[in-house]
Amino acid sequence: MPLYKSIALNSQTIVKIWNISEPKDFFCDHIVLKPESLERVNGMKSELHQRGFLSVRMLLVEFGYTDEDLVYDSFGKPHLKDGKYISITHSYTFSAVVISSKAVGVDIEKQRETIIKIAPKFIGYEAVYLKGDSSNLIQKLTWIWCIKESLYKLFATPGMVFKTHFLVLPFDSESNNTTAWIVQDVQKLKYNAIFMEFEGFGCAIVVSNF
Repeated sequence: MPLYKSIALNSQTIVKIWNISEPKDFFCDHIVLKPESLERVNGMKSELHQRGFLSVRMLLVEFGYTDEDLVYDSFGKPHLKDGKYISITHSYTFSAVVISSKAVGVDIEKQRETIIKIAPKFIGYEAVYLKGDSSNLIQKLTWIWCIKESLYKLFATPGMVFKTHFLVLPFDSESNNTTAWIVQDVQKLKYNAIFMEFEGFGCAIVVSNF
């Protein structure tokens, strides 16, 4: 089973990444889905999406959980019944689950040139330092997107705008970490962000405190 990476960010926060190379039948033979999950996966038109969904359940097993332990609120945010925080993501051939005792978010995205075209929709404050160093632009934009998407998942509040409500401070590509903020009206929330690259994908995890 291709558990691609397992990374302990600290004693309270662990992320596991799966390389989705197996056919759908493999997952069906190794996990048990509750009725609503089975209905959901059967309703997906893309087998790639089905395998992504199922691989997340395999990652739950790696953590010692089952599909029964996972529930969703009215905003579609996942929760664990034991009260620990969880965030999930899948993109093409990779999926990830992060579990922590702190509020947490995770995102994986494939690095593609099209991100340059959509950058004006999610880049605000970050344009200042990106203009100063445009090297590896696709990589940097993908990381910023992943960080902001992770913040969006963590905060799970309607009306949030990537460009204005989520800020990513300047970062060194080699350090693989930075600080991110959620700014909403008078509320300002600070988060730590870790980012990485593998197999042409970008990944970011945000957590309230390492």
